[in-house]
Amino acid sequence: MKYEVKDIKLAPEGRRMIEWAERHMPVLMTVRRELSKTRDLEGLVVGAALHVEAKTAALVRALMAAGARVAITSCNPLSTRDEVAAALAEDGANVYAWRGESEAEYYANLGRVLRNKPNVLIDDGADLISLAHTKYPELIPLIRGASEETTTGVNRLRAMATGGTLRFPVIAVNDSPTKRLFDNRFGTAESTLQAIMGITNILIAGKNVVVVGYGFVGRGISSRAKGMGAIVTVVESDAVKALEAVMDGFRVMPMADAARVGDIFITATGNLNVIRREHMRLMHDGAILCNAGHFNVEIDLKGLSELAVKRHRMLDDIEEFQLKDGRRLYLLAEGRLVNLAGRRSLGHPIEIMDMSFSLQALSVEYLAKHGRELENRVYDVPNEIDRKVAELKLRSLKVELEKLRPEQVRYLKSWRLGT
Repeated sequence: MKYEVKDIKLAPEGRRMIEWAERHMPVLMTVRRELSKTRDLEGLVVGAALHVEAKTAALVRALMAAGARVAITSCNPLSTRDEVAAALAEDGANVYAWRGESEAEYYANLGRVLRNKPNVLIDDGADLISLAHTKYPELIPLIRGASEETTTGVNRLRAMATGGTLRFPVIAVNDSPTKRLFDNRFGTAESTLQAIMGITNILIAGKNVVVVGYGFVGRGISSRAKGMGAIVTVVESDAVKALEAVMDGFRVMPMADAARVGDIFITATGNLNVIRREHMRLMHDGAILCNAGHFNVEIDLKGLSELAVKRHRMLDDIEEFQLKDGRRLYLLAEGRLVNLAGRRSLGHPIEIMDMSFSLQALSVEYLAKHGRELENRVYDVPNEIDRKVAELKLRSLKVELEKLRPEQVRYLKSWRLGT
């Protein structure tokens, strides 16, 4: 079947959402114009597992303008915008996604994408790539390569490469400076805090916010929360990152201590059960738990359920868990990616995804041209692509760079003093 969406009649509203996004994505629109002229993706099938929302649709339309046929599903059961899915289906993409997929439907939709026999994959979390290896090995010879959007996925793929099981090259778009320094840090920070406020309608100023993990995502969230007046505590297992958090002006302590003081807990580690039942037992009445990592594994959901004597949905995306002693803990968006899984969550700002999806589009073009020449391992985004996206973004902002003089270039290349 060409598409499986909730309601194709939602397409007009989805198209307006996509058009609004495209008007704020000057870099991706420049890349789209270039690719539509070269048609470097002519005849290729691109299979994607991404959050099916307006910014993603702008990427899909750019790839289609370059000649590709695109099959796409969501990388999260709660992040699909049904209006956007319908609009993409009307535009000719093979879309298999709707908000509220069951686990079985989620994996079935990944399989539907792969049955389109893609030549290049775009993944967010590595579920699509993993499924291609485990359930559809006969498709591997068709796949020139893949690109991965997020930290969790890159970690999984590096483990596959180390174990010798990765069977095609992957470009780690997540690790590109133009993505990691802006999308992970600024994009996730704004979208996470915006989602928390939109779901709960509570004030951030004056709250004790505990950020678990001080990678690029955790740094951004901590900084933005502090700027909004929160008292921020960081929980970190890495000595260097913990020291950085201290030098940035944050309190750093183990989770067992942070659990006693937090009003809002935000996980951002990509790891399993970083907030566990022993921590929940220490939290005060009314504490809010949410996750900014890709998978819903960072908060021990099983432990939370077993601690509760009563649970019920308070509001959209807020579930109350009442403990034996009467204390209540609140879980946002089922512990899934709060900035996209919430009904009121819009994901990263458009201007941020303008850069990230431009990297994706150019990485797909690179794989289409060079994928057969690469080894089966994880690669950085080619430097020329990273630089191009940064320069295009600066141009769109009307920011000019300083140009080095010839003698300055010579000086930087010389080891002799005074030359």
